[in-house]
Amino acid sequence: MNKLVEVKNLKQYFKVGKGQVVKAVDDVTFDIYKGETLGLVGESGCGKSTTGRTIIGLYEATGGEVLFNGLSVHRKKSAKEAKELKRKMQMIFQDPYASLNPRMTVADIIAEGIDIHGLASSKEERMNRVYELLETVGLNREHANRYPHEFSGGQRQRIGIARACG
Repeated sequence: MNKLVEVKNLKQYFKVGKGQVVKAVDDVTFDIYKGETLGLVGESGCGKSTTGRTIIGLYEATGGEVLFNGLSVHRKKSAKEAKELKRKMQMIFQDPYASLNPRMTVADIIAEGIDIHGLASSKEERMNRVYELLETVGLNREHANRYPHEFSGGQRQRIGIARACG
C-alpha cells in the first residue's frame, strides 16, 4: 500500500507568556495509507485539532516532519504547489455549522473548491459535480438549493465532507 501521509515526531508548541511554552502536540508519529481512515480521539484540549491544523499546514510545525505523497507539507512551495496541496488536503471541522457560511446555498458551499481550483469547465459541469458529491455523502440533489440552517448536525457534517471532496 502507498503511504499518503507520514507524520514524524510532530511538535507544536505555543509561547504563552514570558518564557512559558505550552506543548500542544509533542512527538506525534503515525502513517496514513491510501484508502485508510485514521481517527484522532482524546479529551478536550489534548491537541487533536492542533495536530490536524499542523498536518495540513495551517500552523507551521515547531518540530518534526509532515509528508504528503512523499513531499514536505512545511517546506517552501511555489504558489502553484501550495494551491495543488490545498486541493488535495482538506480539513473537515468538528463543528459543521460554524464552518458553513449561512448565507450560501449548499451548492455554492460544495462548489467553492471546484471554483477555486477550476475543476469544472461550465456551470452545468459544476452542478453535476455538486449533485454527484451530494449523492456520495447520502444527500440528494434537492438539497443543493437549501441553506445550512435547514439541516441536522449530521447532514451538515456530510455537507462539509462533500465540500472537502470537491
